[in-house]
Amino acid sequence: MVMPNTLSNPLANPSANPSANPLALGPKRQSVGVAVGDVFIGGDHPIVVQSMTNTDTADIQGTADQVAALALAGSELVRITVNNEDAAKAVPHIRDALDKRGSAVPLVGDFHYIGHKLLTKHPACAEALAKYRINPGNVGFKEKKDTQFSSMIETALEFDRPVRIGVNWGSLDQDLVARLMDENAKSSSPKDATEVTHDALVASALENAARAEELGMGRDKIVLSCKVSDVQSLIAVYGDLANKCDYALHLGLTEAGMGSKGIVASTAAMAVLLQNGIGDTIRVSLTPEPGGDRTREVIVAQEILQTMGLRSFTPLVTACPGCGRTTSTVFQELAEKIQAHVRERMLEWRDVYEGVEDMKLAVMGCIVNGPGESKHSDIGISLPGTGEEPAAPVFIDGKKTVTLRGANIAEEFQKIVDDYVEGRYRRKGGPTGVAGKTDKAAAQ
Repeated sequence: MVMPNTLSNPLANPSANPSANPLALGPKRQSVGVAVGDVFIGGDHPIVVQSMTNTDTADIQGTADQVAALALAGSELVRITVNNEDAAKAVPHIRDALDKRGSAVPLVGDFHYIGHKLLTKHPACAEALAKYRINPGNVGFKEKKDTQFSSMIETALEFDRPVRIGVNWGSLDQDLVARLMDENAKSSSPKDATEVTHDALVASALENAARAEELGMGRDKIVLSCKVSDVQSLIAVYGDLANKCDYALHLGLTEAGMGSKGIVASTAAMAVLLQNGIGDTIRVSLTPEPGGDRTREVIVAQEILQTMGLRSFTPLVTACPGCGRTTSTVFQELAEKIQAHVRERMLEWRDVYEGVEDMKLAVMGCIVNGPGESKHSDIGISLPGTGEEPAAPVFIDGKKTVTLRGANIAEEFQKIVDDYVEGRYRRKGGPTGVAGKTDKAAAQ
């Protein structure tokens, strides 16, 4: 059963609230929460970061290694391809390998074409997975489609697993497209082909979700996605989808591309939707550089959410871009070192200290904005620009506390950061007398 969203969607109705501040985050769209293992998508829960492996799933060790690395980087769900018998047989062993490492990250199985056969033949695979992704465009064709889709839903019901009905415009149900094209041709006000494709994406997601409900699946077991590779199309499609249902939504720009292009395109598309309260989980589909680190997509997803003020994962470093006043690369090198340092330390800090992920750092390159920007951060350092005195004042909680000089500024500043964390943030489970940032702020 498709339920209309009770919140007005500004992407579908931009004049709904003309007095609202267009720069403010919109209210989060109301969606039905879905449990994926111990991770919750939608409802009142934070937006979830997920990723996908690019290993051969039949390679148990290699896949377990990459899943663990993605989880360590902050991926809260990890999707793996289940495309053949060997992959299906490997899934429970991958789950076991992760459990032995102490990595409880839920695994999502990505199925195309023969998912119904693999899940039926390999119940251990079905049980080891926390969620199944079903592509309605290739789950079956003609008269076989409903039988094979129903089979996957029935397996999900048997093992009490949620599903993502993941529509993709690269594998869209052609019978549905043809039907909508025919209806459009008969319309007195026909749409262009792109608009009809948008309609087909949304219709595919909603019709298949309705079929899953007919088979006995609750809305609290269904996540929807409608992925495209064009920014404006993604915004239009999700704006429409969000206005027509209250299912939890998975955002992602499919085949976003490599390097800066993929990052910019994904950010441009998802930021607009997130700003308007649309999206319950996100994945940034980056094509890795040759030999590149797969975890990059996790970091980008986290930074999108954190820079928008939607979640906090790790202290972020503000750094100026440099100009003619900063011909030295010292501040750039220091900014890079500090960001790497805090990411490495966060592996420990997040388990020990409360709220440390909200810490703000600044590494500035000259006197123009350096002191001012540093004062706005929890800890900031203003390095000397060209021709300036070779001194680097450090600001803590808006006050200048020390000036660093010499060849060991990076190491000394890192120690200041470490000491600040230890002295300022409350230890988890520690005694109430331990100084915490919240306590000090309240006392001021």
